[in-house]
Amino acid sequence: MSQMQDYINEAEAALLHTYNRYQVVFDHGEGVHLYDIEGKSYLDFVSGIGVFALGYGNKEYNDAVKAQVDKILHTSNYYYNVPAIEAAKAVKKASGMDRVFFTNSGAEAVEGALKAARKYAYLKDGATDHEIIAMEHSFHGRTFGALSVTGKKAYREAFEPMIGNIRFAEYNNIDSVKALINDKTCAIIMETVQGEGGIYPGQEDFLKEVRAICDEKDILLILDEIQCGMGRTGEYYAWQRYGVKPDIMTTAKALGCGVPVGAFLMTEKVGQNSLVAGDHGTTYGGNPLAGAAIVEVFRQFENKKVLENVRRVGAYLYEKLDEIAAAQADVVEHRGVGLMQGLEFDHPVAEIINKALDKGLVLINAGTNIIRFLPPLVITEADVDAMLEILKECL
Repeated sequence: MSQMQDYINEAEAALLHTYNRYQVVFDHGEGVHLYDIEGKSYLDFVSGIGVFALGYGNKEYNDAVKAQVDKILHTSNYYYNVPAIEAAKAVKKASGMDRVFFTNSGAEAVEGALKAARKYAYLKDGATDHEIIAMEHSFHGRTFGALSVTGKKAYREAFEPMIGNIRFAEYNNIDSVKALINDKTCAIIMETVQGEGGIYPGQEDFLKEVRAICDEKDILLILDEIQCGMGRTGEYYAWQRYGVKPDIMTTAKALGCGVPVGAFLMTEKVGQNSLVAGDHGTTYGGNPLAGAAIVEVFRQFENKKVLENVRRVGAYLYEKLDEIAAAQADVVEHRGVGLMQGLEFDHPVAEIINKALDKGLVLINAGTNIIRFLPPLVITEADVDAMLEILKECL
């Protein structure tokens, strides 16, 4: 039995089985390649589910994080720390939002966003029966609040009752949204590009109409940018492509490029009329280590012109995946934007993904029949060509 198999067996004996893991143990990475404990190289088109935007073995990033480790890792939020202040400044500049609350994960960011929306409505009329509209096929996380607005019944069923007063509309269908709005509606939450649900970008007219309804009725628009944000679509945040600014937004994943961190942000209007001292908190959120990582991520995004790279290589990837979609009879549709794309097949894709892994290519699904492409944002056209060569063999 190999050392790799030994480790896999140990993991299966010790870890709670909530994942059906691929049969590989990764050890380290360099650039856009991962290496398993036996030294085999893999081209990475998953980036830790959209996290490792700057690639592996990034010396400047590693040095920034190591330097902070030698200074201080944690102070709690009863005190200020410089990295968190600098990180807040950077994420505000990139997003154009006004107030930031740092969390440890995307799900926590969604929890905070929902609390802020409910508090905003409560301060208006003192009622606690406000409703939130979410979208079918959406994914916002696994904690109770985030799961309550996740539009996949199978994820929620065993854990009922969820938090109450959530209604589900059809994504990109404005009539479906209008049909659910009433005097109790306090917020509408959606991903600007649906990720886990199958890589569905929001349509510009839909997003603009939802924004207009929210403005008219003083309903808060919450945009979840956890997967589609931080440059993934070629803008810092996907909503910037449409000019549809949310009242509250969530971000995580590539925000820290490996260090676990998320945030929810809001406009000054929401900030002044929602959460106050004692309403929300976190022990680790906004710790100096996460702050140092965020500052370095934004520094590199700017210096290395990451957004420009996403636009250029994303367009190239789109063109090449279009060619595959045209040539393959079993491909139903090709969707996506920037370096967040999907190929939908008329059959499950697990076999293709496993074959690719054997051949040194890391891919992931979004639902049973969609291959999702979420590479590091620093990939080149040559990396796309290398991926396509393996993918074609597997098809």
